[in-house]
Amino acid sequence: MDTTEPIVVVGGGLSGLATALASATNGRRAIVLEAAELVGGAAAYSGGQIWCGANHVARREGIAGDSLDLAETYIRDVARHLAPDVLDEGALMRWLETSPAAMKYFEELDAIRWTVIPGLADYHNEADGALPQGRYLTNEVIDGSVLGSWRDKLRYSPYFPVGTTYRELLDKGRRATYVDDDGNEGEAAKHSHAGLPAFGLADDTGFDGPADGDPLTYGTGVVASFLRRVLAEPSIEIRLEHRVTALLQDEDGAVTGVRAQTPTGEVQVSGPVVLATSTYDWDPEAVSDILGLEPEDWGSVAPESIRGDGLRLAQSVGGELARIPANATPILPGWRSQVGTGFGYGPEYAMPHSMIVDRTGRRYCNDSYWVDICRKTLDPDDRHLPFFLIWDDQHRLKYGLAATPPGGEYPEGWVQQAQTLADLGAQLGIDGAALQETARRFSGFARDGDDPDFGRGSVDYVNRFAGDPDNTPSPVLGPIEQAPFFGIRLRFVGTGIGTSGVHIDGDGRVLDGRSGAPIRGLYAAGSVAALTTTGTAYNSGIALGRGLTLAYLIGHELAGAPIA
Repeated sequence: MDTTEPIVVVGGGLSGLATALASATNGRRAIVLEAAELVGGAAAYSGGQIWCGANHVARREGIAGDSLDLAETYIRDVARHLAPDVLDEGALMRWLETSPAAMKYFEELDAIRWTVIPGLADYHNEADGALPQGRYLTNEVIDGSVLGSWRDKLRYSPYFPVGTTYRELLDKGRRATYVDDDGNEGEAAKHSHAGLPAFGLADDTGFDGPADGDPLTYGTGVVASFLRRVLAEPSIEIRLEHRVTALLQDEDGAVTGVRAQTPTGEVQVSGPVVLATSTYDWDPEAVSDILGLEPEDWGSVAPESIRGDGLRLAQSVGGELARIPANATPILPGWRSQVGTGFGYGPEYAMPHSMIVDRTGRRYCNDSYWVDICRKTLDPDDRHLPFFLIWDDQHRLKYGLAATPPGGEYPEGWVQQAQTLADLGAQLGIDGAALQETARRFSGFARDGDDPDFGRGSVDYVNRFAGDPDNTPSPVLGPIEQAPFFGIRLRFVGTGIGTSGVHIDGDGRVLDGRSGAPIRGLYAAGSVAALTTTGTAYNSGIALGRGLTLAYLIGHELAGAPIA
């Protein structure tokens, strides 16, 4: 393989940066082309969870009991319930067996210092092979000052309390980390948090010793960790505001480079290409085609630069879209922002004194658990659109919603409000009598911390990550009975994670739609690539974990380096 040309990475998110790093540190230069003016992509806005079975970090922290066999059992058990035929057996085993080595490799490369997210269970705690903790990794706190001038070019998540740690969030509750005991905006929401241990550039590692000022955690911190290491590598170049518009091919069909649009005109860059552009969140036609959702039922909190470029680029040279059922996609119930034209989401739908209903006024799913919400709402044989969040004044007083703090008043016209559930139903266009009966039944069981109808409160991950730890007897259940009552039409909100995407093999090579053979010179890493690796078995952290594993594999292959 000719390794004199650089590799061309299309996308400056976590998978793109990691791919460039794996290539460069194995002897082959890398050029990262990012369409936006900031680096980090959807990963920087995320919770920064990396799922990895049988990882070395859990062992280091004294968490025992995991194995590759258990991790495989877990994925297979979850994947078998919906469209099991979309699971790629070879890709599954390649990911499971390589992922632990990839996570160790990047840590030994000084790209990140991993820690286990404490006490966070696998999504599907009922599945064979599930564990109560140990498979979620994230970064040790890093101080933004280590990025120098690139700190201002890093995306900063508005969706997680960057600066706090997962231990704090899980102890206090996700919603509560944004507000203090008086209902005011908390320090985390102000982008600072005094007294946290952070890690500055005190020695060659960049992670040794406390520093004050700009502690970075969650997705922002994970990306910052990798970015710090990338910036220290002289054979990596990052070019912002370079949107790739076409792939170049030779006469034999191999991909040989890209054409990109920049603020100063069009440029061409030669080399094998790695697509790392994430999904299609801001392409309405792709959303309609892949998810079957129209604008009134869709929004996204991903960067607006995530608009399906990678899918179109791959298809332009013969790649194909591998489809996974829409109702197995990791999308969340959310709402239009209170100001502007953006969208938002949060744990409020899973918190006590709330429920989700369809236009009949009836519940139909475990409405604290996005997996079940998506699975049931978008069931092609029994769709439940439109769908609505219903809550009472106890919820408003305790939690607020979106930018409205606990006890605050919602902006006029943003939600519907009524003194009775029947009147609220009329305002929302749903059956008010049925809504009253649904709330009555739900509340009766909720007082006892039970939901025999749909199992709200039965998912350990949700209870810990989204619930109110101070609410008893359940962190996600409370009666809906105190007027006034509130309601809002929900929409699904994307976060830059898809399941359908570019069809690849287990090593990240893009496959030709006709022959099924790899397209020479073209690879894909991260959420641009279809999650045939796990099929319909999704768990938080799989997207970033698989992305880093593909980055490790692709970077080594393109550099001609063996994998230990």
